[in-house]
Amino acid sequence: MKQMIRAWRHVFKLDPDRDLDDAALEAVCQSGTDAVMIGGSSGVTYENTVDLLSRVRRFEVPCVLEISDLEAVVPGFDLYMIPIVLNAGHPDWIIGQHARAIEQYGHLIPWELLMPEGYLVLNPEATVAKVTEAQAPLDSAEARAYAQVADRLLQLPIVYLEYSGQIGDFELVSDVRRTLDQARLFYGGGIVDGETARRAAAVSDTVIVGNAVYENLEQALETVEAVKGTATAAAKKS
Repeated sequence: MKQMIRAWRHVFKLDPDRDLDDAALEAVCQSGTDAVMIGGSSGVTYENTVDLLSRVRRFEVPCVLEISDLEAVVPGFDLYMIPIVLNAGHPDWIIGQHARAIEQYGHLIPWELLMPEGYLVLNPEATVAKVTEAQAPLDSAEARAYAQVADRLLQLPIVYLEYSGQIGDFELVSDVRRTLDQARLFYGGGIVDGETARRAAAVSDTVIVGNAVYENLEQALETVEAVKGTATAAAKKS
């Protein structure tokens, strides 16, 4: 599964604290997306996480949990994504909560299923920015420096640029991607339709689509083909 991540171009991110009916969930899971990620910044519990996992498991799509709360960690996912918020204003979100989790549950952790993510939170108005006290926004030079810490110093496999609710600065995203040596660049934020998805896919390795699922499902589903189309076009050029 860890190797499969390098082939992911499109991922739907579902929030356990938001309602999604069965028909919509089926459409998401059978859309052709590479994976479904479950996670959220607030209101995530064990109960709503296990409920959403059980519903997604009716389909063959890979399902991963992005851990934001220790109380909501549920067994049975294909992979567990561990955010390290590089520009957090409080060390808890860089290493503090991680250390406490290992202290309490280290003997139970399936290490082979864990995947760390170097997070850069770039929308200061987002819930995740407020929770983590993120130092945001960042200019291109600052973002590149953080990304190189993740990529070259910490050797993290993923750098995740999170704009959470707003469209990002794609010039900055492109600058960050060019600085990476081995990490894969995930982009999330403001993807509402095929056009915004294509723009994001042109400057990142993996596009995460979240809010659009709940706001306009039809347009959200268009993002799959849009992102996969950019991959096909890039392959033909090479």
